[in-house]
Parts: sequence; C-alpha cells; structure tokens
Amino acid sequence: MIKFIIPAIIVFLIVLFWENINELVYKKFNIKINYIVAIIIVAILGAIFTLLYF
Repeated sequence: MIKFIIPAIIVFLIVLFWENINELVYKKFNIKINYIVAIIIVAILGAIFTLLYF
C-alpha cells in the first residue's frame, strides 16, 4: 500500500508547488519548464503510438 501512497504524495506536491518550481527553473536556466514537459509528453506519446503501430 505504501508504494501507492508515496507516488501520490509526490505528484500532489509537484502539482501544489508547480509555480514555484517553474519560477526557480526559469531563474536558473532561463527556460520555461512547461516547454520541456510538453516536449517530453509528446515524445512519450509518440513512442507509445509507434510501438502500438508495429
């Protein structure tokens, strides 16, 4: 049961503090983290669809 609770807490904390995380990354690297997350999601979906196609 603990293996389901810990990831849920981690996801909840990421969602709760998303703006603070985004500002911190933008200040350090001068890039919006939203673009990085969008690219990663598109790449993962592309890989899944490619695997399902073949």
